[in-house]
Amino acid sequence: MRIMKFGGSSVADAGRIKAVGNIVQQAVQEGPVALVFSAMKGVTNSLLEAADLAQAGQSGFWEILQDLRTRHEETLGELIPDGDTTGTAQGVAQLLEELSELLHGVSLVRECSPRTRDLVASFGERLSCPIIAAYLVSLGSPAQWVDAREMILTDENHGNALVKTSRTYQAIATHLHAVEGIPVITGFIAATSQGVTTTLGRNGSDYTAALVGAAMAASAVEIWTDVDGVMSADPRYVDRAFVIPDLSLQEAMELSYFGAEVIHPYTMIPSVERHIPLWIKNTLRPSARGTRITQESPETDHTITGIASIENVALINVQGGGMLGIPGIASRVFGALARADVNVIMISQASSEHSICICVRESELHRACEFLRQELRTELESRRIEQFEEQPSLEIIAVIGAMMRGHPGIAGKLFSALGDSGLNVLAIAQGSSEMNISFVINREDRKAALNVVHDAFFPA
Repeated sequence: MRIMKFGGSSVADAGRIKAVGNIVQQAVQEGPVALVFSAMKGVTNSLLEAADLAQAGQSGFWEILQDLRTRHEETLGELIPDGDTTGTAQGVAQLLEELSELLHGVSLVRECSPRTRDLVASFGERLSCPIIAAYLVSLGSPAQWVDAREMILTDENHGNALVKTSRTYQAIATHLHAVEGIPVITGFIAATSQGVTTTLGRNGSDYTAALVGAAMAASAVEIWTDVDGVMSADPRYVDRAFVIPDLSLQEAMELSYFGAEVIHPYTMIPSVERHIPLWIKNTLRPSARGTRITQESPETDHTITGIASIENVALINVQGGGMLGIPGIASRVFGALARADVNVIMISQASSEHSICICVRESELHRACEFLRQELRTELESRRIEQFEEQPSLEIIAVIGAMMRGHPGIAGKLFSALGDSGLNVLAIAQGSSEMNISFVINREDRKAALNVVHDAFFPA
């Protein structure tokens, strides 16, 4: 069995759903499949916006609700113009009525708890999947929509629930073996052991597909999106960027962390742990090979695999002569940032112990410095630590690849290329895994730096 997951952009409207139908019909000729779908593009955001408006007592949620009703009813009508014979239209109407009552209740009590918010968010997939299943039936492909809340069991951490994998795998296998035809499974949503709706967080539908793949011992898990695969660099800035044909799990996780947002690293683990290849495919170009992600590092002629970047970051430089040889300074710095709920993206420290350079999101810079000043107030007043140097408007670029391990000259080649182009590097970090060299530059140098590095390691 192949697991095929289609994201919101792949089911944005009736036209895109028809294209997905063609892909599925071709796939069915090659063997059994199970399908996982996200909500139609933008629907989850609209649902959460409606919940916020209802909680604030604003009537705008009724307009959003009407837009959602119109969009789904018109999509169903376009897909099945000769009339719905599966009762889907009635089911969609009942779901929308249930959503209407839920949002009305939120507006009355002026409260939308995380539990209620998850329930509101679940309607996107619960609306899209019955419509898609009905369309497949109209094409002559027997299909049955499956509510993932009946299979995927989680804890009660609403918004980003933790899956109880062993019980979930058993439930998925039992449930799907009983499905007649093609399972059309709701992505993103799950439930607690008490049946309370939860959601799986960012890229939750990808995670659903990986869980189903692991439970069913699938031959492959395919993530269908609107790009040809994982790119060697951001194609918005690097014209010669190309699709990376094969990646290891570690390389994919590194690239994902540093801005290659095709797939979230956490969602890959269930499939790759069971040695099921994960494919990134393009619904707009189904004939394109895509990118394959496996446990092993693929053979390649290149010393690096790809270049990724994180924009809108800032540096905080904590320095001072009073830091030399004093135990616990680093612990206090990172403890303060943890209390501030600030994520540290990159760290660089000189062996002299005179300074610690920390990279954070630009939006978190002010909060990070405020908590650091509180924690290090005594050292700042006594001048053992200087006032923090803050540098906003920066970019992190990371050069990533399994072939970098034990390969001399990578750093020299990288920084020689940047130096020859007159580009200034503000901070550098390299992990002991030797799979990643990260450096910080000014935001205005982003395009030039990405192209210089890409040309250095992927010459024409």
